[in-house]
Amino acid sequence: MGWKNKMDAAKRGHRPSLKDWTQDGLAHTFPAWRDAIVARSTYENENYEVQMPPGACHPQRLPALLDGARLSYDQFAKEYETHGIPCVIRNVPVAEGWAATERWQMEVLMQDEDLLERKFKCGEDDDGKNIKVKLRHFLQYMHDNTDDSPLYIFDSGFDEDRVAHRILTDYKVPSFFRDDLFRLVSERRRPPYRWWLVGPERSGTTVHIDPLNTSAWNTLIYGKKRWVLFPPNVPKSIIKGKGHIRKGEDDEAIHYFMNILPRIKETAARMGNTGDYKDFACYEFTQHAGETCFIPLGWWHAVLNLTHTVGITQNFCSPQNFAQVWKKTRSGRKMMAAKWLNALDVHYPQLADHARYMNQRDGFIMKYDPILVKQKEQEKARRAQLKAYEAKMRQEYARQQAAVQGGGSRSHQQQQQQYPPQHKHHHHPGQHHQSAYPTYHRRGGGESPTHSSTATTETSRSSVSYQGGGGGAPPSNNNNAYAYPVSNHDMKRSRRVSPP
Repeated sequence: MGWKNKMDAAKRGHRPSLKDWTQDGLAHTFPAWRDAIVARSTYENENYEVQMPPGACHPQRLPALLDGARLSYDQFAKEYETHGIPCVIRNVPVAEGWAATERWQMEVLMQDEDLLERKFKCGEDDDGKNIKVKLRHFLQYMHDNTDDSPLYIFDSGFDEDRVAHRILTDYKVPSFFRDDLFRLVSERRRPPYRWWLVGPERSGTTVHIDPLNTSAWNTLIYGKKRWVLFPPNVPKSIIKGKGHIRKGEDDEAIHYFMNILPRIKETAARMGNTGDYKDFACYEFTQHAGETCFIPLGWWHAVLNLTHTVGITQNFCSPQNFAQVWKKTRSGRKMMAAKWLNALDVHYPQLADHARYMNQRDGFIMKYDPILVKQKEQEKARRAQLKAYEAKMRQEYARQQAAVQGGGSRSHQQQQQQYPPQHKHHHHPGQHHQSAYPTYHRRGGGESPTHSSTATTETSRSSVSYQGGGGGAPPSNNNNAYAYPVSNHDMKRSRRVSPP
């Protein structure tokens, strides 16, 4: 029973607080529930189920059922992906010649001596460290466990060694998803995006949306999966079952499908098309072996393995969802976004231009964009120069005030003197005169720039250039937005060197 000890250790690491993995007895109640679903959802007569109150503005039948052997890339992109329509595409592995159609059958995997000895990820501990077990041990656990929600191989590291790397040769990215724009950055830099899936019945993934606004495809080679989809407009609190999870109840995928989802649907039916349930919709369907599910960005979904399953899934970014993915990636993956933008300049210049347009429109400055970083540094230097100048003038003012107070009563001429002093320079006509004051470049009327500026709108808010090293104050005409500070209050106001 070596496999049992290994799997028990993996379960303790993955969920240390759960002492009894069989406490709900779902291994005994699940088969009848599953058989009822399978009976009404066969490959030949798929029964897609929709929950939607009268008046809700959603299609009555989703996902779209397509034949991959007859579907073209352009048709899929224009008619389905661009419009964010979930799809089930049949016959992809056979039409595109996947070796996985034979190698990933359960009876074949159980004889694959290379993969059987390789460890795959089936969970994480509380510190986020991967928990891995040998495929040999996991397959034995798959067939013999009675856990309510069993462990699930969800492995993204199968390109790390020669043995597991073979999985990459067993399948191909379906032609409909060939424009994976994240491929332009290195495998090391891009976030995890592909997973090999081996799941026992009753295992699954609870409701979620895919990261960075990516879309996803999921191809099933062996077994049956149950899906539920929610359109992007349905509130997260409703989808997550707020108010429907009872005390002490778990929220694993099997609990979601068997307990929580029915309660959500009952409440939606009772509420009608009102309140938080206005335009509510959810779509349920069964995925069969040989089918590929396409899940557009923003669609919440959960998956439950009705039987033992083997499959592959990938998240991706294409030209159709690029704008939404870029908005998330530029802030969530700053270094990768900079590398990605440089690669887009070479391979997809129109998308690179659109990314920069979005940045400018949103006032977003990329942390690692070379051009914008330089402009940001220049702006920082200008602000530091202004701060130093203000400090110098404050010191000069304090010095003169101290001199006045130390000299006793001031003369009539001193009392009438303005500060800062108006320096008089005598020079012959035509002689070059260099002012001791800084030169101010304004965006509107008044002084004109003495040099061309390529700064962005963000950096032009403080477009002040200081020339000359004199200690004098700036000109005090009414057109200048800068006034020399005479108090702390004025000091704060003076930082606005140009109109907002």
